[in-house]
Amino acid sequence: MIRQLLTLVLLSSALSACGLLGGGSSGDGGKKIFRYNQTGGLSSLDPAFARNRANIWATTQIYNGLVSLNKSLDVVNELADSYKISEDGKTYTFHIRKGVRFHDNPCFPSGRGREVVAEDFVYTFKRILDKNTASTGSWIFSDKVLRDAKGEISDTCFVAVNDTTLRIHLRERSSIFINVLAMPYAFVVPKEAVEKYGKEFRSNPVGTGAFMMKKWVEKQSLVLEKNVNYWKRDASGNSLPYLDGIQVSFIEDPNQAYITFTDGNLDFLTGITGNSRDQILDKQTGKIKEQFKSKFEVDKVPYLLTEYVGFLIEGDDEKKNPFLNKKVRQALSYATNRQGITDFTRNKLGFPGDFGFVPNALPSFDTSRVKGYKFDLKKAQELLKEAGYPNGKDFPETTLYTHSSDKEIAEILQKRWKDIGITVNIQTNQFTTHQELVDNGKATFFRGSWIGDYPDAENFLKLFYGKKENFAPAGPNKTHYSNPEFDKLYDQALKIDDNSNRFSRYDLYSKMDSLMIADAPIIVLYYDEVIQLRQKRIKNLEANAMNILLLENVDIKDPNEATAEKK
Repeated sequence: MIRQLLTLVLLSSALSACGLLGGGSSGDGGKKIFRYNQTGGLSSLDPAFARNRANIWATTQIYNGLVSLNKSLDVVNELADSYKISEDGKTYTFHIRKGVRFHDNPCFPSGRGREVVAEDFVYTFKRILDKNTASTGSWIFSDKVLRDAKGEISDTCFVAVNDTTLRIHLRERSSIFINVLAMPYAFVVPKEAVEKYGKEFRSNPVGTGAFMMKKWVEKQSLVLEKNVNYWKRDASGNSLPYLDGIQVSFIEDPNQAYITFTDGNLDFLTGITGNSRDQILDKQTGKIKEQFKSKFEVDKVPYLLTEYVGFLIEGDDEKKNPFLNKKVRQALSYATNRQGITDFTRNKLGFPGDFGFVPNALPSFDTSRVKGYKFDLKKAQELLKEAGYPNGKDFPETTLYTHSSDKEIAEILQKRWKDIGITVNIQTNQFTTHQELVDNGKATFFRGSWIGDYPDAENFLKLFYGKKENFAPAGPNKTHYSNPEFDKLYDQALKIDDNSNRFSRYDLYSKMDSLMIADAPIIVLYYDEVIQLRQKRIKNLEANAMNILLLENVDIKDPNEATAEKK
């Protein structure tokens, strides 16, 4: 009870400071304020650094891109009124929607947001590639756009033909490029704002989206307010968004966040851990309990997310890094009880990662083609012996780096690996600290998660593409895995983009996944499921396989409407 009261006091004081305490359709003058909690830390409101869920969710409310993904994860036009792809697949021509304006902001003359033009996209995309920006998203363009004779990115890879026409020139056909442009990294930003605020643009965002920033107290609260000049309308011609604002709290303890939600002080919560899972999910079946469903709305769908353990495969001294030995990595994978993790720590939420890295939520997932590692201690011990460490003898103590919300799973892994004689210590850090350690190659053995940036297996397999420019922190390859055969298949798959040939691409994806799994730069743990909790008063919010939180269409029932429904 004391913890519960402390959570509510902290939440109330933070939101009162921002002037938006209240929520639903009551409090704060009857405004419709949507409230959600974000664990994991918000580090920037600049789309160039939309690298994790906290940043992605926030920037998605503030900005728009050329295209976006609808609830079925199909690409649809956004700031592009239309687009055309050349016959050779190398040139994309976009016609920019007229009349869309950036948010009003002091960076513009008289504080009035100006109209978006094609040159804004040229600036935005070149900024992503600029080394001075140090964007974590430079990889979305660096290996795709046109390069000059010296191999440098061409000045003409992005061209504003006029105010309403943009051209993008690629080196070669890319099957996934249009999906890439739906990512938050590609959201358009105005040059005026970046130049005025410099590094502080991270906390002074200026976009074209449905909401504008009102106040951000780091690690406490974020408040967004309605953009009354938003360019979108609903099917009936009504202006969007319906909400007056958004409140984001940053309660790091998932159990405290859950209590805050069940007490009605949050409208939405995603993910469950600790005490909450037994209240929501039946231990035997994994189904949502009827008693819980009677009080709250619950969605549970397959998720484009693979949870894993990664090895940094770098160097040539096995004494310093025993994970350079493939048989060691394979032994640890066989000694991992994936079914136990999903059954006993997650109440059957998610699916054991017994196959490849590509999750089962994607159409290219194929259990007949990609074979992973089943729990087999005897096989693990045999491989460890072959690696020169019989029963773990002479294997150095090692450290598994993880984040604070994952400690329970880390401890289960620790026990299983002890069964084959390998002693593993656990170091937990806050999520952002953990991410920095991994990205900068300071963690040899680490927990990782990969959420799909777009609904194609290429995005998952990109983590193992072995070109140096794809290594973290510039790219997503955190293990520094490199296999020429894998790279060859990857390059080949990117050139197949005709829908009639998609099964040929899927075939290459399966070969790549199988090849990588055999080399074992990672241990696949499980393929996740999205579980979203929301209050009964919330309308038009549905879960999707990418766990995208887009609030421009969300509404909140009027208290009188909710009362009438109960009757």
